[in-house]
Amino acid sequence: MSWNEPGGDKKDPWSGRGGKKGPPDLDEAIRSLQEKLGKFFGGGNGDDEGSPSKFSFGKSMKGIGFIAGGVVVLWALSGFYIVDEGNHGVETRFGKYIGTTQSGLNWHLPAPIERVDIVNVMQQRFVEVGYRSGGSEQLTGSVPKEALMLTKDENIVDVRLAVQYQIKDAKDFLFNVVNPADTLKQVIESAQRGVVGSSTMDFVLTEGRSEIVALIKKEIQNVMDNYKSGIQVTSVNLQDVQPPEQVQNAFEDAIKSREDQQRLINEAEAYSNDVIPKARGAAARKIQEAEGYKEQVIAQAQGETNRFSKLLGEYTKAPDVTRKRLYIEAMESVLAETNTVMVDVKGGNNLLYLPLDKMMQRQSSPPPMNAPESTADQPQSQPVTVQEQAVERSSTRGRDARGR
Repeated sequence: MSWNEPGGDKKDPWSGRGGKKGPPDLDEAIRSLQEKLGKFFGGGNGDDEGSPSKFSFGKSMKGIGFIAGGVVVLWALSGFYIVDEGNHGVETRFGKYIGTTQSGLNWHLPAPIERVDIVNVMQQRFVEVGYRSGGSEQLTGSVPKEALMLTKDENIVDVRLAVQYQIKDAKDFLFNVVNPADTLKQVIESAQRGVVGSSTMDFVLTEGRSEIVALIKKEIQNVMDNYKSGIQVTSVNLQDVQPPEQVQNAFEDAIKSREDQQRLINEAEAYSNDVIPKARGAAARKIQEAEGYKEQVIAQAQGETNRFSKLLGEYTKAPDVTRKRLYIEAMESVLAETNTVMVDVKGGNNLLYLPLDKMMQRQSSPPPMNAPESTADQPQSQPVTVQEQAVERSSTRGRDARGR
Protein backbone atom coordinates (compact mmCIF):
# COMPACT_ATOMS: atom_id res chain seq x y z
CA MET A 1 0.00 0.00 0.00
CA SER A 2 1.44 3.38 -1.02
CA TRP A 3 1.98 6.17 1.45
CA ASN A 4 -0.67 8.45 -0.06
CA GLU A 5 -3.53 5.93 -0.24
CA PRO A 6 -6.22 5.82 2.47
CA GLY A 7 -5.14 3.66 5.39
CA GLY A 8 -1.58 3.62 4.23
CA ASP A 9 1.59 4.98 5.80
CA LYS A 10 1.28 8.77 6.00
CA LYS A 11 5.01 9.42 6.11
CA ASP A 12 6.75 11.02 3.11
CA PRO A 13 9.33 8.56 1.73
CA TRP A 14 11.75 11.43 0.97
CA SER A 15 11.56 12.87 4.48
CA GLY A 16 13.42 9.97 6.03
CA ARG A 17 12.37 7.18 8.29
CA GLY A 18 13.12 6.14 11.79
CA GLY A 19 13.22 9.72 13.07
CA LYS A 20 16.02 10.71 10.74
CA LYS A 21 16.00 14.28 9.30
CA GLY A 22 15.70 14.53 5.44
CA PRO A 23 17.70 16.79 3.04
CA PRO A 24 17.17 20.60 3.27
CA ASP A 25 14.40 22.21 1.29
CA LEU A 26 15.35 23.89 -2.06
CA ASP A 27 13.78 27.17 -0.98
CA GLU A 28 15.83 27.19 2.18
CA ALA A 29 19.06 26.65 0.19
CA ILE A 30 18.28 29.58 -2.15
CA ARG A 31 17.37 31.80 0.80
CA SER A 32 20.65 30.94 2.54
CA LEU A 33 22.66 31.77 -0.57
CA GLN A 34 20.96 35.13 -0.94
CA GLU A 35 21.74 36.01 2.68
CA LYS A 36 25.44 35.17 2.20
CA LEU A 37 25.68 37.30 -0.95
CA GLY A 38 23.98 40.15 0.86
CA LYS A 39 26.49 40.03 3.66
CA PHE A 40 29.41 39.93 1.17
CA PHE A 41 28.20 43.05 -0.64
CA GLY A 42 27.49 44.88 2.62
CA GLY A 43 23.78 44.15 2.99
CA GLY A 44 21.99 43.95 6.39
CA ASN A 45 20.56 40.92 8.08
CA GLY A 46 17.14 39.59 7.14
CA ASP A 47 14.07 40.16 9.33
CA ASP A 48 12.76 37.64 11.80
CA GLU A 49 10.34 36.20 9.30
CA GLY A 50 13.22 35.08 6.93
CA SER A 51 12.41 37.46 4.02
CA PRO A 52 15.34 38.56 1.78
CA SER A 53 17.53 41.24 3.31
CA LYS A 54 17.68 44.72 1.89
CA PHE A 55 21.09 45.58 0.35
CA SER A 56 22.74 48.89 0.98
CA PHE A 57 23.26 50.47 -2.47
CA GLY A 58 26.38 52.44 -1.54
CA LYS A 59 28.18 49.53 0.01
CA SER A 60 27.29 47.28 -2.93
CA MET A 61 28.76 49.71 -5.47
CA LYS A 62 31.90 50.01 -3.40
CA GLY A 63 32.41 46.25 -3.44
CA ILE A 64 31.78 46.11 -7.16
CA GLY A 65 34.37 48.86 -7.67
CA PHE A 66 36.99 46.97 -5.71
CA ILE A 67 36.36 43.87 -7.75
CA ALA A 68 36.48 45.79 -11.02
CA GLY A 69 39.72 47.51 -10.00
CA GLY A 70 41.31 44.19 -9.10
CA VAL A 71 40.25 42.75 -12.44
CA VAL A 72 41.74 45.74 -14.27
CA VAL A 73 45.01 45.44 -12.36
CA LEU A 74 45.27 41.75 -13.14
CA TRP A 75 44.44 42.44 -16.80
CA ALA A 76 47.15 45.12 -16.99
CA LEU A 77 49.72 42.89 -15.31
CA SER A 78 49.04 40.18 -17.87
CA GLY A 79 50.49 42.54 -20.52
CA PHE A 80 54.07 42.06 -19.29
CA TYR A 81 56.11 39.55 -21.26
CA ILE A 82 59.77 38.56 -21.59
CA VAL A 83 61.60 38.12 -24.89
CA ASP A 84 64.57 35.75 -24.60
CA GLU A 85 67.97 36.37 -26.16
CA GLY A 86 67.94 35.64 -29.88
CA ASN A 87 64.18 36.19 -30.19
CA HIS A 88 62.07 39.08 -31.43
CA GLY A 89 58.53 39.96 -30.36
CA VAL A 90 56.07 41.06 -33.04
CA GLU A 91 53.22 43.15 -31.60
CA THR A 92 49.86 43.50 -33.33
CA ARG A 93 46.80 45.55 -32.34
CA PHE A 94 43.57 44.01 -33.52
CA GLY A 95 45.66 42.08 -36.07
CA LYS A 96 47.59 45.11 -37.38
CA TYR A 97 51.38 45.26 -36.99
CA ILE A 98 52.54 48.01 -34.62
CA GLY A 99 56.17 47.14 -33.80
CA THR A 100 58.94 44.65 -33.04
CA THR A 101 60.43 44.32 -29.57
CA GLN A 102 63.92 43.13 -28.71
CA SER A 103 65.07 40.77 -25.97
CA GLY A 104 64.19 41.72 -22.38
CA LEU A 105 61.09 42.68 -20.36
CA ASN A 106 58.36 44.37 -22.40
CA TRP A 107 54.71 45.38 -21.95
CA HIS A 108 51.75 45.63 -24.28
CA LEU A 109 48.02 46.03 -23.98
CA PRO A 110 46.74 42.60 -23.02
CA ALA A 111 44.38 40.50 -25.11
CA PRO A 112 42.13 40.93 -26.86
CA ILE A 113 43.48 44.38 -27.79
CA GLU A 114 47.08 43.51 -28.58
CA ARG A 115 48.94 40.29 -29.24
CA VAL A 116 52.63 39.35 -29.25
CA ASP A 117 54.19 36.59 -31.37
CA ILE A 118 57.68 35.49 -30.31
CA VAL A 119 59.93 34.58 -33.24
CA ASN A 120 63.37 32.96 -32.84
CA VAL A 121 65.62 34.79 -35.30
CA MET A 122 68.86 32.96 -34.33
CA GLN A 123 67.65 29.41 -34.75
CA GLN A 124 69.13 27.46 -37.64
CA ARG A 125 66.33 25.73 -39.54
CA PHE A 126 66.67 22.96 -42.11
CA VAL A 127 64.82 21.89 -45.23
CA GLU A 128 65.49 18.50 -46.80
CA VAL A 129 64.71 18.05 -50.47
CA GLY A 130 65.00 14.68 -52.15
CA TYR A 131 65.50 12.64 -48.98
CA ARG A 132 64.43 12.32 -45.34
CA SER A 133 66.90 11.88 -42.52
CA GLY A 134 66.32 10.08 -39.27
CA GLY A 135 67.63 10.88 -35.83
CA SER A 136 71.22 10.90 -37.08
CA GLU A 137 72.75 12.66 -40.04
CA GLN A 138 72.71 9.50 -42.15
CA LEU A 139 70.29 9.34 -45.03
CA THR A 140 67.30 7.12 -44.32
CA GLY A 141 65.64 7.15 -47.70
CA SER A 142 65.23 8.91 -51.00
CA VAL A 143 62.09 10.67 -52.16
CA PRO A 144 62.04 10.06 -55.94
CA LYS A 145 59.36 12.65 -56.54
CA GLU A 146 61.71 15.35 -55.26
CA ALA A 147 65.11 13.85 -56.07
CA LEU A 148 64.86 12.70 -59.71
CA MET A 149 65.33 15.40 -62.35
CA LEU A 150 66.48 15.84 -65.95
CA THR A 151 69.81 17.31 -67.00
CA LYS A 152 70.67 19.33 -70.08
CA ASP A 153 71.79 16.22 -72.01
CA GLU A 154 68.48 14.44 -71.20
CA ASN A 155 69.86 12.21 -68.46
CA ILE A 156 68.24 11.59 -65.07
CA VAL A 157 70.11 12.24 -61.82
CA ASP A 158 69.18 11.73 -58.19
CA VAL A 159 69.90 14.97 -56.29
CA ARG A 160 69.57 15.22 -52.52
CA LEU A 161 69.81 18.73 -51.14
CA ALA A 162 69.91 20.15 -47.60
CA VAL A 163 69.25 23.87 -47.09
CA GLN A 164 69.96 25.71 -43.86
CA TYR A 165 68.29 29.06 -43.18
CA GLN A 166 67.32 31.49 -40.45
CA ILE A 167 64.90 34.39 -40.03
CA LYS A 168 66.30 37.84 -40.72
CA ASP A 169 63.05 39.84 -40.41
CA ALA A 170 60.35 38.61 -38.00
CA LYS A 171 57.67 40.92 -39.39
CA ASP A 172 58.12 39.76 -43.00
CA PHE A 173 58.31 36.16 -41.87
CA LEU A 174 54.92 36.35 -40.11
CA PHE A 175 52.89 38.54 -42.44
CA ASN A 176 54.19 38.36 -46.04
CA VAL A 177 54.07 34.61 -46.63
CA VAL A 178 51.28 32.31 -45.47
CA ASN A 179 53.49 29.23 -44.91
CA PRO A 180 57.17 30.20 -45.12
CA ALA A 181 58.57 26.67 -44.69
CA ASP A 182 56.46 25.15 -47.48
CA THR A 183 57.11 28.15 -49.71
CA LEU A 184 60.86 27.83 -49.18
CA LYS A 185 60.78 24.13 -50.01
CA GLN A 186 58.92 24.75 -53.25
CA VAL A 187 61.37 27.50 -54.18
CA ILE A 188 64.30 25.13 -53.48
CA GLU A 189 62.85 22.45 -55.74
CA SER A 190 62.25 24.96 -58.51
CA ALA A 191 65.73 26.46 -58.22
CA GLN A 192 67.61 23.16 -58.19
CA ARG A 193 65.63 21.79 -61.13
CA GLY A 194 66.39 24.94 -63.09
CA VAL A 195 70.13 24.81 -62.34
CA VAL A 196 70.49 21.06 -62.88
CA GLY A 197 68.38 21.24 -66.03
CA SER A 198 70.82 23.74 -67.53
CA SER A 199 73.89 21.54 -66.80
CA THR A 200 75.13 18.26 -68.22
CA MET A 201 75.17 15.05 -66.24
CA ASP A 202 78.98 14.81 -66.15
CA PHE A 203 79.23 18.37 -64.92
CA VAL A 204 76.72 17.71 -62.13
CA LEU A 205 78.39 14.48 -61.01
CA THR A 206 82.03 15.56 -61.20
CA GLU A 207 83.60 18.99 -61.16
CA GLY A 208 80.47 21.16 -61.17
CA ARG A 209 79.18 20.48 -57.65
CA SER A 210 80.47 23.64 -56.01
CA GLU A 211 79.30 25.82 -58.87
CA ILE A 212 75.85 24.23 -58.84
CA VAL A 213 75.52 24.77 -55.08
CA ALA A 214 76.44 28.44 -55.46
CA LEU A 215 73.92 28.95 -58.28
CA ILE A 216 71.12 27.21 -56.34
CA LYS A 217 71.76 29.29 -53.24
CA LYS A 218 71.77 32.53 -55.22
CA GLU A 219 68.54 31.62 -57.02
CA ILE A 220 66.76 30.67 -53.78
CA GLN A 221 67.77 33.88 -52.04
CA ASN A 222 66.69 36.05 -54.97
CA VAL A 223 63.22 34.48 -55.06
CA MET A 224 62.72 34.68 -51.28
CA ASP A 225 63.83 38.32 -51.28
CA ASN A 226 61.30 39.06 -54.03
CA TYR A 227 58.62 37.47 -51.85
CA LYS A 228 59.83 39.56 -48.86
CA SER A 229 59.70 36.41 -46.78
CA GLY A 230 62.20 37.55 -44.14
CA ILE A 231 64.30 34.38 -44.69
CA GLN A 232 68.09 34.32 -45.04
CA VAL A 233 69.60 31.20 -46.66
CA THR A 234 72.86 30.45 -44.84
CA SER A 235 74.07 27.28 -46.57
CA VAL A 236 73.16 24.82 -49.32
CA ASN A 237 74.71 21.34 -49.21
CA LEU A 238 74.58 18.61 -51.83
CA GLN A 239 74.18 15.52 -49.68
CA ASP A 240 74.38 13.15 -52.64
CA VAL A 241 74.30 13.28 -56.43
CA GLN A 242 74.15 10.02 -58.34
CA PRO A 243 72.39 8.37 -61.27
CA PRO A 244 69.23 6.35 -60.61
CA GLU A 245 69.60 2.94 -59.02
CA GLN A 246 68.47 1.18 -62.21
CA VAL A 247 71.59 2.30 -64.13
CA GLN A 248 74.03 2.48 -61.23
CA ASN A 249 76.21 -0.46 -62.36
CA ALA A 250 76.51 0.79 -65.93
CA PHE A 251 77.36 4.23 -64.69
CA GLU A 252 80.09 2.87 -62.41
CA ASP A 253 81.64 1.10 -65.40
CA ALA A 254 81.55 4.34 -67.35
CA ILE A 255 83.22 6.15 -64.45
CA LYS A 256 85.98 3.53 -64.29
CA SER A 257 86.60 3.86 -68.02
CA ARG A 258 86.76 7.63 -67.69
CA GLU A 259 89.20 7.31 -64.81
CA ASP A 260 91.40 4.94 -66.82
CA GLN A 261 91.35 7.37 -69.70
CA GLN A 262 92.34 10.22 -67.44
CA ARG A 263 95.09 8.11 -65.85
CA LEU A 264 96.59 7.28 -69.25
CA ILE A 265 96.38 10.92 -70.27
CA ASN A 266 98.21 11.91 -67.10
CA GLU A 267 100.91 9.30 -67.71
CA ALA A 268 101.38 10.52 -71.27
CA GLU A 269 101.59 14.09 -70.08
CA ALA A 270 104.13 13.11 -67.44
CA TYR A 271 106.27 11.34 -70.06
CA SER A 272 105.90 14.33 -72.37
CA ASN A 273 106.91 16.70 -69.59
CA ASP A 274 109.99 14.54 -68.96
CA VAL A 275 111.15 14.11 -72.57
CA ILE A 276 110.35 17.46 -74.11
CA PRO A 277 112.42 19.58 -71.68
CA LYS A 278 115.40 17.25 -72.18
CA ALA A 279 115.07 17.48 -75.96
CA ARG A 280 114.74 21.22 -75.76
CA GLY A 281 117.79 21.42 -73.51
CA ALA A 282 119.84 19.25 -75.88
CA ALA A 283 118.71 21.33 -78.86
CA ALA A 284 119.62 24.52 -77.06
CA ARG A 285 123.02 23.07 -76.15
CA LYS A 286 123.68 22.11 -79.77
CA ILE A 287 122.64 25.55 -80.93
CA GLN A 288 124.95 27.16 -78.37
CA GLU A 289 127.82 24.88 -79.41
CA ALA A 290 127.22 25.76 -83.06
CA GLU A 291 127.14 29.44 -82.21
CA GLY A 292 130.37 29.05 -80.24
CA TYR A 293 132.06 27.17 -83.10
CA LYS A 294 130.86 29.79 -85.51
CA GLU A 295 132.32 32.57 -83.42
CA GLN A 296 135.55 30.60 -82.97
CA VAL A 297 136.00 30.03 -86.73
CA ILE A 298 135.18 33.63 -87.53
CA ALA A 299 137.62 34.87 -84.90
CA GLN A 300 140.36 32.52 -86.12
CA ALA A 301 139.81 33.57 -89.73
CA GLN A 302 139.91 37.19 -88.78
CA GLY A 303 143.08 36.58 -86.73
CA GLU A 304 144.77 34.73 -89.59
CA THR A 305 143.76 37.48 -91.95
CA ASN A 306 145.22 40.14 -89.68
CA ARG A 307 148.37 38.03 -89.19
CA PHE A 308 148.80 37.52 -92.94
CA SER A 309 148.32 41.21 -93.57
CA LYS A 310 151.03 42.08 -91.07
CA LEU A 311 153.25 39.29 -92.39
CA LEU A 312 152.86 40.58 -95.92
CA GLY A 313 154.12 43.96 -94.83
CA GLU A 314 157.17 42.36 -93.23
CA TYR A 315 157.75 40.18 -96.27
CA THR A 316 157.86 43.18 -98.57
CA LYS A 317 160.51 44.70 -96.30
CA ALA A 318 162.74 41.58 -95.98
CA PRO A 319 161.68 38.72 -98.28
CA ASP A 320 164.60 36.32 -97.54
CA VAL A 321 164.36 36.57 -93.81
CA THR A 322 160.61 36.26 -93.81
CA ARG A 323 160.71 33.28 -96.19
CA LYS A 324 163.22 31.45 -94.00
CA ARG A 325 161.22 32.19 -90.89
CA LEU A 326 158.07 30.86 -92.48
CA TYR A 327 159.89 27.70 -93.51
CA ILE A 328 161.22 27.11 -90.01
CA GLU A 329 157.85 27.67 -88.43
CA ALA A 330 156.23 25.30 -90.90
CA MET A 331 158.79 22.57 -90.22
CA GLU A 332 158.39 23.01 -86.47
CA SER A 333 154.68 22.59 -86.71
CA VAL A 334 155.04 19.47 -88.91
CA LEU A 335 157.84 17.71 -87.03
CA ALA A 336 156.46 18.53 -83.58
CA GLU A 337 154.04 15.59 -83.84
CA THR A 338 156.63 12.89 -84.80
CA ASN A 339 159.23 10.92 -82.81
CA THR A 340 161.63 10.55 -85.77
CA VAL A 341 164.72 12.75 -85.79
CA MET A 342 166.75 13.46 -88.99
CA VAL A 343 170.25 14.82 -88.39
CA ASP A 344 171.97 16.58 -91.30
CA VAL A 345 175.77 16.32 -90.99
CA LYS A 346 177.52 19.30 -92.36
CA GLY A 347 179.70 18.39 -95.34
CA GLY A 348 178.01 15.01 -95.85
CA ASN A 349 175.56 13.77 -98.42
CA ASN A 350 173.46 11.49 -96.19
CA LEU A 351 170.98 12.26 -93.44
CA LEU A 352 171.25 10.55 -90.07
CA TYR A 353 168.06 8.78 -88.99
CA LEU A 354 167.49 8.38 -85.26
CA PRO A 355 164.46 6.20 -84.33
CA LEU A 356 163.99 7.79 -80.93
CA ASP A 357 160.59 6.18 -80.34
CA LYS A 358 161.98 2.63 -80.56
CA MET A 359 165.02 3.50 -78.50
CA MET A 360 162.92 4.97 -75.75
CA GLN A 361 160.57 1.98 -75.90
CA ARG A 362 163.56 -0.46 -75.58
CA GLN A 363 164.96 1.37 -72.59
CA SER A 364 161.62 1.59 -70.84
CA SER A 365 160.83 -2.19 -71.32
CA PRO A 366 161.72 -4.44 -68.28
CA PRO A 367 164.50 -7.12 -68.62
CA PRO A 368 163.48 -10.75 -69.34
CA MET A 369 162.70 -13.05 -66.44
CA ASN A 370 165.48 -15.58 -67.24
CA ALA A 371 168.26 -13.01 -67.56
CA PRO A 372 171.26 -13.76 -65.27
CA GLU A 373 171.59 -11.54 -62.27
CA SER A 374 174.63 -9.32 -62.22
CA THR A 375 177.13 -10.03 -59.48
CA ALA A 376 179.84 -7.96 -58.01
CA ASP A 377 182.55 -10.10 -59.67
CA GLN A 378 181.17 -9.57 -63.14
CA PRO A 379 182.18 -6.32 -64.84
CA GLN A 380 179.37 -3.82 -65.27
CA SER A 381 178.83 -2.64 -68.85
CA GLN A 382 178.25 1.05 -69.19
CA PRO A 383 175.01 2.00 -71.02
CA VAL A 384 175.42 3.80 -74.30
CA THR A 385 173.26 6.85 -74.61
CA VAL A 386 171.49 7.91 -77.74
CA GLN A 387 173.57 11.04 -77.95
CA GLU A 388 176.86 9.08 -77.85
CA GLN A 389 175.67 6.70 -80.58
CA ALA A 390 174.67 9.63 -82.74
CA VAL A 391 178.03 11.37 -82.20
CA GLU A 392 179.97 8.18 -82.95
CA ARG A 393 178.12 7.52 -86.16
CA SER A 394 178.45 11.10 -87.32
CA SER A 395 182.21 11.11 -86.63
CA THR A 396 182.68 7.81 -88.49
CA ARG A 397 180.84 9.05 -91.51
CA GLY A 398 182.73 12.32 -91.36
CA ARG A 399 186.04 10.49 -91.48
CA ASP A 400 184.86 8.37 -94.37
CA ALA A 401 183.83 11.42 -96.24
CA ARG A 402 187.19 13.14 -95.68
CA GLY A 403 189.13 9.94 -96.76
CA ARG A 404 187.35 9.85 -99.98
